[in-house]
Amino acid sequence: MYVIRGQIPSKSNCYKIVNVGGHAKLAKQKVLTEYEKNFYIQCPERGRMVKGYFKLKAKIYYSSNRPDLDNSLKILLDCLQQTKTIDNDRYCVQIDIQKFIDKKEPRIEYEVTPIEF
Repeated sequence: MYVIRGQIPSKSNCYKIVNVGGHAKLAKQKVLTEYEKNFYIQCPERGRMVKGYFKLKAKIYYSSNRPDLDNSLKILLDCLQQTKTIDNDRYCVQIDIQKFIDKKEPRIEYEVTPIEF
C-alpha cells in the first residue's frame, strides 16, 4: 500500500458556483487544488498508467469523524487519474474502502490492482 499524507477534502465542500461571462460554472475551492498538488507530489505511482479494469483498496484516515467516506472516494479516484496512476476512473470495478480516525496524521493508504475479466 502507498501512503499520501494530509486530510483528503470532501467533494461536497470543494466546489463553488462562479459567474463566467454570464454563465454559472463550478470552480474548485483552494482546499481541493492544494490537496491535488500535494497528492501529485507525494504519489509514488505517477505515470504508472493502469489501463483497463482495476480494483481500488484504500484506508482513509481522517482527523475527525465528521467527513463522509463516499465524498472522499471521488477525490481519490480523480487524483489517481490526474497523476496518471490510472488511465480512467470509469474502469474501477471493485472498491474496498475503510474509514479510520487519526487526529495527528490524516492520510490515505491505497493500492490499485489491475483486474482481468
